[in-house]
Amino acid sequence: MTALVIDGRTLSYDDVVAVAHHGARVELAEEVLPRLARERTAVDDVVDRRVPTYGLTTGLGTRSSYALPRDELEEFSVRTVRGRANAVGDPLPVPVVRAAILARVNGLAGGGSGVRPEILTLLVALLNARVHPVIPEVGSIGAADLVQMAHVGLVVIGEGSAEFDGEVLDGATALRRAGLAPAVLGPKDGHVLCSASPLAAGQGALALHEAAAVLTLAQAVTALTYEGFRANTSPLDARVLALRPAPGQSRAARELLALLDGGELGDPRNARRVQDPVSLRCSAQVHGALHTALDFADTALRPELNGCGDNPVVLSDTGEILSSGNFHTPALALAFDTLALTQTASISAERMRRLLDPAVSGLPANLSPYGPERSGFAPLAKTAQALVAEIRMLSVPVSTDPRHGAHAVEDDSTNAALGARRLTTILVRLRQLLAVESVVAAQAVDLAAPPVLGRGPEFLHGAIRKVVPRLDDDRACGADVEAVSREVLGADEVRGALRALAGGSA
Repeated sequence: MTALVIDGRTLSYDDVVAVAHHGARVELAEEVLPRLARERTAVDDVVDRRVPTYGLTTGLGTRSSYALPRDELEEFSVRTVRGRANAVGDPLPVPVVRAAILARVNGLAGGGSGVRPEILTLLVALLNARVHPVIPEVGSIGAADLVQMAHVGLVVIGEGSAEFDGEVLDGATALRRAGLAPAVLGPKDGHVLCSASPLAAGQGALALHEAAAVLTLAQAVTALTYEGFRANTSPLDARVLALRPAPGQSRAARELLALLDGGELGDPRNARRVQDPVSLRCSAQVHGALHTALDFADTALRPELNGCGDNPVVLSDTGEILSSGNFHTPALALAFDTLALTQTASISAERMRRLLDPAVSGLPANLSPYGPERSGFAPLAKTAQALVAEIRMLSVPVSTDPRHGAHAVEDDSTNAALGARRLTTILVRLRQLLAVESVVAAQAVDLAAPPVLGRGPEFLHGAIRKVVPRLDDDRACGADVEAVSREVLGADEVRGALRALAGGSA
């Protein structure tokens, strides 16, 4: 795999996925270390001249008026890391840890932190040697990810715990086995290791990458349901949507029609009804809202991945070190809160229920070929509702939480990292819910037996039938749903093919 070159400016979600999930190697662009060296000169000058500077020659938080003795600055960096490593809970998954470290590496590479270059090269080495600091899952309130990123700082100085080669070790042992040595922290380095919001940015990048993929899956599963239901596509007509151009709806409608292309439903005269339930009729409006929310989230997240979230920041051109609010992430927290995943989940469950109702679908009750003496897929409606209930519960906004901070200084926070972590769980449940709908929709297609399917539904139906057979007599369907979620909706090749069929790039 080609190494990913980090320049602090151009990190993408695909890059984060490649490093976090696939172990891609990381290299620094040629200009990065000279840039950091110039900034470090400014830091050293401030130290030498004993200029009062927050977190460098003074204490932190309410202790910012306390001038630190020159001979204590290095030890203050170490104490800064040790004193903030207070996260609790289960360890974050390794891909999330890798994504967070990568986000911090990129943020440092872009400049502004004043960190010693050796610190950045060690963080890169941790990624490439697959030394993964153990970061407990709870601790960030979104006023930078201080408490959790301090656990990365502990490993950098040879303390804390890290996973290496499948074993959790103390930080010094993990570094030694990987052929690495702990860093010696200089002034400001400890604060830099804890600063910014790389956990929110890294996990957020993984979540938004997955959310975009899940939206494509939702479109494809909806198209499969359209085929089984023999839905009316006139609400997708561009002329209809132009009369009230709500954000995203035209894009979603174009994708649905592209997936249905090649079948009969592109002509609304082939529909079974003149007016379908809202869960089918308004899929473009709901999925369009998710498109729009993802666009907003992208606008909020990219500066976190490719910007400097430090406080204070170093301006190497002038030698100034200035106070900064760049660590604060209100737009990102709001973006995570407003992704329209609950709406997407709700209409998926409702579409599935409409397929089970013979009075609405025109198909056998519960899609059992034996009729009402069999349960068919009726029990799956409970599973779908349980998934919707959990998604709805997890969708409660976290950016509106009370903003308790440290004394009278840190009096606002965003909970952005919590929003990213919560979003990750929602996406798992939504994919499971779409698997429920797709299993039921595939059965509906089998029973409706349309003469020809659209290219998207045809591909998805074939992929499902390679994994699970159609339902004949009653059987346990939970395993079928899990198999489809994992082997069909979770497969990169399936996602790529559906994206291309919907009009995107594979």
